[in-house]
Amino acid sequence: MRQINLLNIKIHNITMMELLEKLYGGGVVFTPNVDHVMKLQQSYEFYDVYQEADYRVCDSKVLIYVSNFLGTPIREKISGSDLFPAFYDYYRNDKNIKIFLLGSEPKVVKQAQISINTKVGRDIIVAAHSPSYGFEANEQECREIVDLINNSDATVLAIGVGAPKQEMWIAKYRHKLKNVRIFLAIGATIDFEAGNIQRSPKWMSEVGLEWLYRLILEPKRLWKRYVLSALPFFWLILKQRIQLYKNPWSETKVKAISQKSASEKPIEPVGKKLISIPRSII
Repeated sequence: MRQINLLNIKIHNITMMELLEKLYGGGVVFTPNVDHVMKLQQSYEFYDVYQEADYRVCDSKVLIYVSNFLGTPIREKISGSDLFPAFYDYYRNDKNIKIFLLGSEPKVVKQAQISINTKVGRDIIVAAHSPSYGFEANEQECREIVDLINNSDATVLAIGVGAPKQEMWIAKYRHKLKNVRIFLAIGATIDFEAGNIQRSPKWMSEVGLEWLYRLILEPKRLWKRYVLSALPFFWLILKQRIQLYKNPWSETKVKAISQKSASEKPIEPVGKKLISIPRSII
């Protein structure tokens, strides 16, 4: 599966249909946009978590334009808000697909559950939950959410609590979710599905102006994301174009690998066969 290098992220260059087919086998899906890309320049923890995703697909028409500028065009925009409805429609008759919806306000997430189940014609959303503000820092609440998901028998987790919280929560707790094999980080999609927030007109999305529509609707919340990130982002893209961009975490990653290797000391007890044991034992 071909990947496109865009600053310090590798984006999988696949179509919506190819992704839907591949998800039958499970996987973690992140949907990078300009905001994600800039956060990946600032947070090593977020960058590290991003490497764990099985599929990183383009959530921005702006990134499509940028990829063309860099000479490595991305085939298709696959935003979380497009992927999720396409996903539940594609698997509407697969009884093994049971979705747990996590995010938004209590009334909103419940309305999204009702709306989706009505459209699909079965209870494909088996449970929905709205976490409290700052839940990701509350270990007790996170354990309770894990129990809710496990008790629901869900095989899919769709979490929309914003980046980087949703991606980092998946990375931390995915292995504790015994039945879940598909993880979708979907941002504001729950609000769209509930009708709580209106999506931009299709023509605005197609030409890359969905960000402007959302900025007009929620200026206080989104102006920093869309306005302050723009100039630094395009400057970094220009640096990549002229081969001057450097991944801010390249040395950090090397150090992390070196420290891990240093925790083991190789000895050669028999012939040429090497055995590694922790230094703490020596």
